[in-house]
Amino acid sequence: MTRAKRRNAPKTTARKEQVFFKPIASPVGRLTLVGSNDGLAAILWENDNPGRVRLNVVGRDDDHPVLVAAERQLAEYFSGRRTAFDLPLDFAGTEFQKKVWGALLTIPFGETRSYGEIAKQIGSPKAVRAVGAANGRNPISIVAPCHRVIGSTGKLTGFAGGLDTKAFLLDLERAGGRRGKKAA
Repeated sequence: MTRAKRRNAPKTTARKEQVFFKPIASPVGRLTLVGSNDGLAAILWENDNPGRVRLNVVGRDDDHPVLVAAERQLAEYFSGRRTAFDLPLDFAGTEFQKKVWGALLTIPFGETRSYGEIAKQIGSPKAVRAVGAANGRNPISIVAPCHRVIGSTGKLTGFAGGLDTKAFLLDLERAGGRRGKKAA
């Protein structure tokens, strides 16, 4: 990488606080739940890019109360018994990213918003690309529903879990949470 490219690369720093993880099975593949003492810090995809969400994981904790609650609520979501999550969230990111992630939490179950609509909602109507970048770094997928953000034409665009998973989650919600397992 050239010196200029290194200088212009996005700066990501690892979370300093120690976090714990718990792997779970789901209809969209194996997920890794990550939590701190303050709340759910991440939901990572089976083939997630390791640099997308940088964490200071200290170990596995299958009994961590936040991770147990997240696992239960995700199971309820996938079975159609939950349309909203009630978990403490521990986002780590820039102030701009946190604004975007906060806006994600306002998108109702079964609905979508465009990147432009999110940019307007947070008071930065010209920051559509920055909203897209922040959306792509959302550490708490599904719960902070970045899958509900689509292109201005209605087209499904980038998603850390893959476009098939994004389509699956949107279809699950459009069906009121009643849908079979994702095909492998």
